[in-house]
Amino acid sequence: MANLSQQKRERMLAFLEMLKSQHTDDDSLIALGEIEKELKAKKYGLVWEEHEEAVDVMMRTHIPVFTADESMEINGDPNSEQYNFLLEGDNLHSLRLLEKTHSGRIDLIYIDPPYNTGNKEFIYDDTMIGDDDTYKHSKWISFMRSRLQMAWKLLSNAGAIFISIDDREQANLKLLCDELFGESCFLADVIWQHSLQANGYGGKFVSQFNHTLVYAKPQFILKNLPRTDKDNKMYRNPDNDPRGPWRAGYCVNGLYRPNLVYEVIAPNGNIIAPPEKGWRWSKETMQSKIDSGEIIFNADQTNIIHKLYLSDLDGKVPENIWVGGVAGTTRQATAELKDIFGGKAPFDTPKPTELIKRIIHIASNPNSIVLDFFAGSGTTAHAVLAQNAEDGGKRKFILCTNNENNICEGVTYQRIKTVITGKRQDGSEYSEGIPANLMYFRTDFVEKESEELSENLLEHIREMIQLEHGVKIDDQKYVIIMTDEEMDAFEQNIGNYPDLCAVFINQDVFLSSSQEALLEKIDSYIIPDYYFDFELREAGEIW
Repeated sequence: MANLSQQKRERMLAFLEMLKSQHTDDDSLIALGEIEKELKAKKYGLVWEEHEEAVDVMMRTHIPVFTADESMEINGDPNSEQYNFLLEGDNLHSLRLLEKTHSGRIDLIYIDPPYNTGNKEFIYDDTMIGDDDTYKHSKWISFMRSRLQMAWKLLSNAGAIFISIDDREQANLKLLCDELFGESCFLADVIWQHSLQANGYGGKFVSQFNHTLVYAKPQFILKNLPRTDKDNKMYRNPDNDPRGPWRAGYCVNGLYRPNLVYEVIAPNGNIIAPPEKGWRWSKETMQSKIDSGEIIFNADQTNIIHKLYLSDLDGKVPENIWVGGVAGTTRQATAELKDIFGGKAPFDTPKPTELIKRIIHIASNPNSIVLDFFAGSGTTAHAVLAQNAEDGGKRKFILCTNNENNICEGVTYQRIKTVITGKRQDGSEYSEGIPANLMYFRTDFVEKESEELSENLLEHIREMIQLEHGVKIDDQKYVIIMTDEEMDAFEQNIGNYPDLCAVFINQDVFLSSSQEALLEKIDSYIIPDYYFDFELREAGEIW
């Protein structure tokens, strides 16, 4: 596809050549030469050749929509009306539609994009990108930039995005994310030990670690991890303190404050001089802590010790290095897939469920919506379901992936189905199952020049409503009304909806006074303009 940066540069340079032919005086030529030099010079920061994808070009003439495949629907939790979603198609198209339904609503995004290793695992415009491609990095950055821009818009004000990557593109990805999200939103580069094996090849470093870049919106709150016996090893109770095990903590202040500079008198009369910047507490608070036994003196009473009690701790603050298998390994992930599929793992280098569960634990709430738009083998869905089963949460997931080599239908979907039902594809038992529901949408397209554009788009409104609200429009509990006639029939047969939960009404429906009164007693929603309003205005269908 076109190298847009190169085209723009060539147009500008050609224009400069034309100006040079028209201005022959020395001053003009010097000025034009300086402009030419600036055009050809590299700038500080991330500089790359911007490329356009075929999926971008297609959206010039076509509008992406979703079409539900009801044959792939999974109803594994009859006690819940909430649905998860698997979106098949290019994730750029899926993200464009999610911008309409979930802008500012996603609480956690985890992605494991192609690493651009040169091993032909990165496909760009249906072409395998190898080491011989002189624009391999530019194509990868362009590919990521368009998707990350939309992803950031989807995050809530308390949301965060976790991006796994290896050494090859980590530096470029960090600069790109700093540019798109703002450097102040960067939280960490978490180092994950994906392999506990030290096997390698002569003359090369052994690769045992990957990166996970973490960026967050301003209101994001990082949760603590559960404590382990290893974490508690430093806590003891040598003096049989009734408040339990403790360890020694610091008593000095981090910043100088004159009112915290004072002497402490030990029981034996020793005078303990203050540290240079003062103590952590006021003189009165210090004395109260001494009286309560929270602060004690060392053996010769020449210093004080602050007791940090294990009982006061609520978990452990996450560190940026996850080693020793605490977040699973690639080998474990492969074993998980083999178990789920009853044989050979159908996906190379999957991520382990424990890694994503750890991220979900520290970066989500019990009712969060979790998005993964490089779904791969479906680990994120598995992790969300497993974490819900573990802590009673009601998190929901949205997964996006194409169906290259049948990955969406044959791997992602089948894994989710096995985890929910507890039955493998061959009918054998995998587990007790985890109750949940799933809808399967495929990306479809409507031509912008279609004579029936409005009607064609209306055919896909149902999917957009279901996706936005996370429910199934079954015409019993959830009802969609598109015409005046349908509204009249609904009013006349209201007794046939004993389990009615919500009604979604086309804004063009004219409501009578009796219908308005009826809807006041029902949870009702007007179908919003933002689903396809922009596309219809662009085509001149509405004003």
